[in-house]
Amino acid sequence: MNNKLLLLSLFLLALLALNFCSCSSNDDDDNDDDDKVVNVNANPTTGFTLISSYNTPEDIATRFEIPRVKGGNSLIVTYETRDFYDSDDVNFVVEWDSDLQAQRWAAYQMHSGYAVGGVSRYYGDPQYFNDTRLPAAAYIAGDMYYGSGFQHGHICPSADRLYSAEANKQTFHMTNMQPQYGEFNGYQGSKEGLWLQMEDRLRAWTKNNEVIYVCKGGTIDGDDKIIRRIQNRLIVPKYFFVALVAKNAEGYKGLAFYAEQTNKFPTDELKNYIISIDELEKKTGIDFFCNLPDNIENKVEAATYVNSWMWK
Repeated sequence: MNNKLLLLSLFLLALLALNFCSCSSNDDDDNDDDDKVVNVNANPTTGFTLISSYNTPEDIATRFEIPRVKGGNSLIVTYETRDFYDSDDVNFVVEWDSDLQAQRWAAYQMHSGYAVGGVSRYYGDPQYFNDTRLPAAAYIAGDMYYGSGFQHGHICPSADRLYSAEANKQTFHMTNMQPQYGEFNGYQGSKEGLWLQMEDRLRAWTKNNEVIYVCKGGTIDGDDKIIRRIQNRLIVPKYFFVALVAKNAEGYKGLAFYAEQTNKFPTDELKNYIISIDELEKKTGIDFFCNLPDNIENKVEAATYVNSWMWK
């Protein structure tokens, strides 16, 4: 072989090797790379009814905190503000079951700036109010909470939305409420209800993470998952849940909370009610965080990562 043919052969071999390297990858399933977007169970962007002022169905359905939507007669109700530092204007999102006239879940993001600011809790007349954007047949007119023995339990808490007066007021929509015992939602002296403890802990965790994706709610599907119906209409959930995925410099981690609602203050620790997101999905039938890339979703939903969360 002459020198020219030898050089040409070496050049072709080098080019082939370079091409092989560029097509290979050393990524594995545990890599938390945001650019890895394989997702076989992502939310559909059609087949559901959206109530929104500024966003499209695709904008809302693809958000990381939004679980798989049920569709049918459920509405996806979006609460938005134009006085915030995010470009998407989304405060929180609710799935509202028009047949049951109840909320299935509320989903939102938590950043360090959401729970601080120059505004205080909204007090108006009425204090709690219906969202008249919903069809009249989809919700219960008036307020059945008063005199029922149950409190208006915020799902997206007022204290999580102190960045603007409008954002805080929106949390008082009846679509953001579930009936809760005071012993579950409130406090008495040094005693705190489990739901209140979970809300406080979530706000504390926000300080140590870039963002936390949150989905919360009470169980409304099935008579075995409810306590009763107030005036034979308003559903009182028997269980309440929280699903979280936090993102920080180290990647992603997940955690879920599931507890029976009782009218007694707890005597055990909040940690005892922590389960994996996979377990929570089995208990609720909700597919949480379906919009995360599959490699991230599978990892954060399988374990609780209890010891990686701050508890004091």
